Amino acid sequence: MHVTSSKPSGHNLRLDPLRPLRQWLNQLTVQRPWLARLILRLIPAQCPFERDIRILGRVVGHIPPLCKLNPIYDELVYLRFRALCYLVDDCGEDPIRYAR
Repeated sequence: MHVTSSKPSGHNLRLDPLRPLRQWLNQLTVQRPWLARLILRLIPAQCPFERDIRILGRVVGHIPPLCKLNPIYDELVYLRFRALCYLVDDCGEDPIRYAR
């Protein structure tokens, strides 16, 4: 006999104030070359600013990549990917141009 609980799990109860922004970013369609190029200029291809803090050759601290701190990083990377795919597939542009 399998018994299910009528209570929602704790995961479902978690509030996500960024949910509307996440949904908007995920639903944004890239259908204009100028918009795709703007997105590719604004969203970096790699996670910036990871650094070790050294004093006298010894690591005394570490600054993590900022992407780890950004709560909408995954949505931004996916938006950048969609913009790149649009330029390559629909506009025939070279993806190497946007690798940095």
